[in-house]
Amino acid sequence: MGVLCGESGSMRCGLFHTAVLCLWAVVSVSCFGQNLDSELTFLLPPGRTECFYQKALNNGTMEVEYQVIAGAGMDVDFTIISPQGISLIFETRRSDGVHVVELTDEGDYEICFDNSFSHFSEKMVFFEIIVEGHAGDVGADEEWAGLEEPDGNLLDYKLEDIRESMDSLRRRLEHSHQMQTVLRAHEARDRNLLEDNLWRVSFWSCACTVVMLCVALIQVYTVRKLFDDNRRICT
Repeated sequence: MGVLCGESGSMRCGLFHTAVLCLWAVVSVSCFGQNLDSELTFLLPPGRTECFYQKALNNGTMEVEYQVIAGAGMDVDFTIISPQGISLIFETRRSDGVHVVELTDEGDYEICFDNSFSHFSEKMVFFEIIVEGHAGDVGADEEWAGLEEPDGNLLDYKLEDIRESMDSLRRRLEHSHQMQTVLRAHEARDRNLLEDNLWRVSFWSCACTVVMLCVALIQVYTVRKLFDDNRRICT
């Protein structure tokens, strides 16, 4: 049943509507649970291995995307190890990759980046972890289910409609954030490649200029030597 307001109580009715909408917004945000997605950009020193740990429960998926955005060779060794110590993903000398792992074991998953094959060059690595179907989301569903919808349609809205709208908005915002983060990593990598290529072009251009000047001086000296006549002429 809708809420009717007369002219004499319009201000009171407006305050009531505002309070109700604020209450539903607070409840909706509190029911989302903790966001377990994470991202990080770090420097991997030469001859070192860096490992990170992601806690996860079973019956879900974990997507890991990484890129080497700076450093000679633009490559690292990549490994994902399950809580049972089983190697799930292993790649050697790769510059980027995207992997989706089924979370069949509960515990800490180990994500390692290895630069031990390089003795002089450090690498800048970006990676992002997206956990889906986590138990935290299930808990959020239970919290939603625990909310009792009042009698009638409050302002002609249903709890299920509000939940679907908020969940859709959250998923779209998270997807937009992830895409922007990946695009920034691509941009940083392309910029580093361009700067590295610019340094190489500038270096070899200067080297070629120096060689050309040396060759020109040697040619001038050689030609002048050909016309030098130091023989004595008797008169």
